Amino acid sequence: MKQLLLGFLGAAVMALPAYAGLGVGDKAPMFAARASLAGKPFNFSLHDALGKGPVVVYFYPSAYTKGCDIEAHTFSEMMDKFKAAGATVVGVSLDSIDRLNDFSADPNYCAGKLPVASDSQGTIAKSFDVMVHAGRAGLKDVRGVEIGHGFAERTTFVLRPDGTIAATIGGVAPAENVHKTLAAVEALKHGG
Repeated sequence: MKQLLLGFLGAAVMALPAYAGLGVGDKAPMFAARASLAGKPFNFSLHDALGKGPVVVYFYPSAYTKGCDIEAHTFSEMMDKFKAAGATVVGVSLDSIDRLNDFSADPNYCAGKLPVASDSQGTIAKSFDVMVHAGRAGLKDVRGVEIGHGFAERTTFVLRPDGTIAATIGGVAPAENVHKTLAAVEALKHGG
């Protein structure tokens, strides 16, 4: 019964609507973080990514949880479309880099196509005014592994190359979030 209750609590936290404080026209805070792509850690720099074009920074609660798994898989399936629109995409969570190494390489989720960055202290999320919720002891992921960290609310920011926010997306289902994000990126490509 306790596991069932913890599962419901975790699902409730991860399904909360986004209340991001940063909105369209705001300047995104620059950050650098350890990230992983295809199981290989690297240093991600938002400043450097913006030098290549628009950037999608999407915050998600935790790797290996139902909604986040759907979102990562959908982003990985649509990565070619984001690249065709000239955009870089990076996921950000409070997961450790070790957890993200596994998640980024997992063919069922990031599939080696989607970089994910570790914000283990929640400082990046807070700098974007994304709510961070405390973790719950004993809460386990879909693999049965204890999560052991807090959760950033699911919120996505589409950034123009100058670092201003072109769109903020939240409060929608994970797959819908990806589709809305792609539409916002494509609108930028066409002068939106």
